[in-house]
Amino acid sequence: MLIRSIVRNLAAQPVRYMQAQAMAAKTEPIGQLKDFKEIKEGKATILIENSNNVFYNNVQEFNRDITIAAITEFAKEALVKKNIKAVEFQENDKNIVTIDDSATPMRKVYPGKPCEEGITILEALSASGLRSVRLAKEVPGVKQIVANDISKSAVEAIERNITHNGVSDIVTANEDDATLYMHKCKRGRENQFDVIDLDPYGTATPFLDSAVQAVRPQGLLCVTCTDMAVLCGNNPDSCYAKYRSIPLKTKACHEMALRILLGCIEQHANRYSRYIEPLLSVSVDFYIRVFVKVHYGPAKAKFSTSKQAYVIRCGSCSSFHLQPVSNIIKTAKGGEKHVPGIGPSVGKNCDVCGHKNSIGGPIWAAPLYNQTFLDKVLYSVTAFPNRLTTSSRIKGMITMMKEELQDVPLHYVSDELSSILKMSCPRDVELKSGIVNAGYRVSSFHGRTSSVKTDAPPSVIWDLMKALWQKQNLNLEKHQVGSAARAILTRSSTTENIDFRKRDEAEAASKKAGITRFPTMPDNWGPKARAKDNSDDEETSNNILKERSKKFQGKRKAKSDHNTDKRPKIAGEDQR
Repeated sequence: MLIRSIVRNLAAQPVRYMQAQAMAAKTEPIGQLKDFKEIKEGKATILIENSNNVFYNNVQEFNRDITIAAITEFAKEALVKKNIKAVEFQENDKNIVTIDDSATPMRKVYPGKPCEEGITILEALSASGLRSVRLAKEVPGVKQIVANDISKSAVEAIERNITHNGVSDIVTANEDDATLYMHKCKRGRENQFDVIDLDPYGTATPFLDSAVQAVRPQGLLCVTCTDMAVLCGNNPDSCYAKYRSIPLKTKACHEMALRILLGCIEQHANRYSRYIEPLLSVSVDFYIRVFVKVHYGPAKAKFSTSKQAYVIRCGSCSSFHLQPVSNIIKTAKGGEKHVPGIGPSVGKNCDVCGHKNSIGGPIWAAPLYNQTFLDKVLYSVTAFPNRLTTSSRIKGMITMMKEELQDVPLHYVSDELSSILKMSCPRDVELKSGIVNAGYRVSSFHGRTSSVKTDAPPSVIWDLMKALWQKQNLNLEKHQVGSAARAILTRSSTTENIDFRKRDEAEAASKKAGITRFPTMPDNWGPKARAKDNSDDEETSNNILKERSKKFQGKRKAKSDHNTDKRPKIAGEDQR
């Protein structure tokens, strides 16, 4: 039936694709064809139309690489229970020597070969099918992959790339609305997927409700969101409508964005007696990406409120506190029950500068990562550095995640603190050494340079910043009376031990080892334009764009000229 489906779809391809296939049969390189360009990534080689009818972004290679690394470890964990060993390398790789000294040797499965006992994967928004093709060729222990898209031209591209890469025994193309398709698959374990990947253009929230139902218990849900302007506080009303959380605008917004997304996924899962376990959460480039296990358990799902918290943050000095949504208390019989969070933890005004506090959230306040899972991914990436193009960057990211304080949500940014006091930003190790010498823990956040994640209260942070300000011999009169900076610099310090002598634990081990942590971005870096509208009549679509351009031609310039003309009007002057 699969063969008939492929033949039927190939028969429906545009004439130029059939011409391309015919020309390819004559050994002409595909990349030289007029209507297509050939793109190689990992072990996949795909054909992309020059017309941009199907979305593709080369900058997202890191996204796809870390997905392959994460799903590989998930597949290993799932198959070892069936006495099957999934390995990253190819069966005919002569550079690999394996020794199995176990009492019962395990059967090995390799990338690129279907495994009947393996995992099933749904790429709900597949576009060109590149990710599905790479998963089929690079992840071991895969039984089936469904590459779905609602766009007809995208499905044609998926079919084309499946055939071009010879993975039709693993990957199947499907044309359907992603939400409806996942709702169809939610009934019956045999219809659900072990892994569901959501990588939309913008927010993933429209797909979460169906995704948490279509993934099997103990399954893996991979979610990307690129609407960072919404998640980072530019549009709090839009963020609440989509994620049911209010973001606070701060330089530490990227970690808050991750926690907003995790909290949103948890809320969707709780409606169906499910709950999540974050394995890996990354803020990188212009998007956030999370990998979470979805568990089933009505009793444990009730603990969700204890993992959520509101954020109370001063808009002037960036001091923040967390207010748990609920607390867990012990009963007289030794059990546990939930009670509403006790608070508020602080007053209406900031304890440090006296300015007003804002309330954001709720956000996910539990750990962002599973340390054991991070260890496995890091070991694999280190052992096989040539397997993924962005291995060095993945290694740097995972290493920084392992160094983070897992029980401390959110962080400060030293250059933001310095700008409030109008002082030079102190060296990272100097400020962190001061925190350690004061008796507190400190680390960085993987997604932000100059980040300071610590369990020290805001008063300690600002006492240290005040001491650093005094070392620079700056003038207090530069700060207006009533400003946050003036209040901070004139208040009495309450921290007894202020000492900036260097401490080894204040400097990250990854930095000492010279591991790539914040790489320089290449040219033309950033999000790409959305794929063109899927219209049956391309000429009609182009005409619409031309008419729209003609309609607004010159109006923007006229508006700009009007706004910049500041001359007073003179009576009798010819107004044009």
